Amino acid sequence: MTEVSSLTGRLLVATPKLADPNFDRAVVLVLEHDAKGSIGVVLNRPTPVGVGDVLQPWAALAVLPQVVFQGGPVSLDSALGLAVVPGESRGEPVEVLGWRRVHGAIGLVDLDAPPELLAAELGSLRIFAGYSGWGAGQLERELTGGAWYVVDSEPGDVSAPDPERLWRAVLRRQRNKLAMVATYPDDPSLN
Repeated sequence: MTEVSSLTGRLLVATPKLADPNFDRAVVLVLEHDAKGSIGVVLNRPTPVGVGDVLQPWAALAVLPQVVFQGGPVSLDSALGLAVVPGESRGEPVEVLGWRRVHGAIGLVDLDAPPELLAAELGSLRIFAGYSGWGAGQLERELTGGAWYVVDSEPGDVSAPDPERLWRAVLRRQRNKLAMVATYPDDPSLN
């Protein structure tokens, strides 16, 4: 069996030629990636639903905009919390009850835990409804087909204050030809 290089903690940025409307200009943070498949969340799909409307105890800890984000098309009736713990970004090992590190300072929050246990440790929190998932080899085929750019994530991507602009912002910060893709028009036929 071929070994799969893990993309955990990296960003998948939809290329302009990706045809799936679920991922049009999506920025996906990969939470798990191995030979069995991949799981991630779309970071730039805010919904009109407030965090307080569905998870009131966590509302005060959510960063602006304090809405639930659509993490992907799978299991939209489930919630997932992502948070940044500042000590992790400084390289200090941090043990936070109710938080599991995914990559660097970014980790998953146990939404069944009392928010008071985590409140002092969290730098930011975002709530997602659903997730994005790929079966074994599916993401690799999409990558080979040119559907995604793979780039490094930054802790601030999880809590971007203007998520609708995240696709362009992530591409613009690349130090290669990808920075030019950020200027790709929303509708190339109008060009």
